Amino acid sequence: MTENIIEKFEVKYLQILNENGEADLSLMPKLSDDEIKRLFELLTISRKFDEMALNLHAEGRLGTYASILGQEASQIGSAFAIEKTDWVFPSFREMGVYITMGYPIYKLFQYWTGDERGASTPEGLNIFPICVPVGTQIPHAVGAAFAAKIKGHKIAAVAYFGDGGTSKGDFHEAFNIAAVYKLPVVFICQNNQWAISLPREKQTASKTIAQKAFAYGFEGIQVDGNDVFAVYKAAKDAIEKAKAGNGPTFIECFTYRLADHTTADDAARYRSNEEVENWKAKDPLLRLRLFMQKKGIWNQKYEDDAVKMAKEKVDEAVKMEENAEPPKPEDVFRYTYSELTQRQIKQMKSL
Repeated sequence: MTENIIEKFEVKYLQILNENGEADLSLMPKLSDDEIKRLFELLTISRKFDEMALNLHAEGRLGTYASILGQEASQIGSAFAIEKTDWVFPSFREMGVYITMGYPIYKLFQYWTGDERGASTPEGLNIFPICVPVGTQIPHAVGAAFAAKIKGHKIAAVAYFGDGGTSKGDFHEAFNIAAVYKLPVVFICQNNQWAISLPREKQTASKTIAQKAFAYGFEGIQVDGNDVFAVYKAAKDAIEKAKAGNGPTFIECFTYRLADHTTADDAARYRSNEEVENWKAKDPLLRLRLFMQKKGIWNQKYEDDAVKMAKEKVDEAVKMEENAEPPKPEDVFRYTYSELTQRQIKQMKSL
């Protein structure tokens, strides 16, 4: 008679920086004062971008937009650990990731205005275009990791998705393949507690989302998604592990979506103001400011300068986007296939 084998697992929870700006120095990653300031500035720029995008939408100058308010640390902390040679597969709410990796801000505005040129990634940036269909980018990341392993490239593929994405078949298929072949991929779930109007407890019966990794045979970890240091450390460790040939890691960033799902949504219809106010106290920018103040690397002038710089960058990006020449009708044909077909050439001539 075969004995039942029960494998025990434990989902670790990582928090380094609490809401009072106090850090556990025994867990603190190696970051210089300049790097900590850079994190603060990236959080500030991302928030200014988000604020501007919402204002432009209200003025009719931008289409439907998905706010990142409250989730900045999950994005910037993880992206700060990604190297230029790594490949990134975002969903539709990763503006902080794009900004951290150096994606031109005006192109992000282009995308959200409906200009496809905003999805044209500049040379030297290994980040894929925004992916709106839920979960479909997760197998793409696994495919890139599989190719890297076959070719012997020491890179990691990083996939971003929300808690709603974990209910898709793409998620489960990707996790299974990544585990079986020990692929160099890092999965990052921004668990913002709501998949549009569906609360997290109706999304899955699992106590944590991170534990889903253990069912497939690799490590899952839950981090305080509003703690930029914890997210950075978890992502850096996972990326190094992937490049060392030790397989995938699943990081659940426990965070919150302070804004509506998109500008087409009204979150007040399905969640309470008390819940939102409670999460505002966990603001990632606020706790980092408190930490920097205690460390002696923050003062009001520094923040004023950082906010001014962020506003100037975002304002300039808006000008660049709105002053860009309109796309040419011929582009519809030029960028459909690698080479123009005879039919396309004929159609272009008829314009």
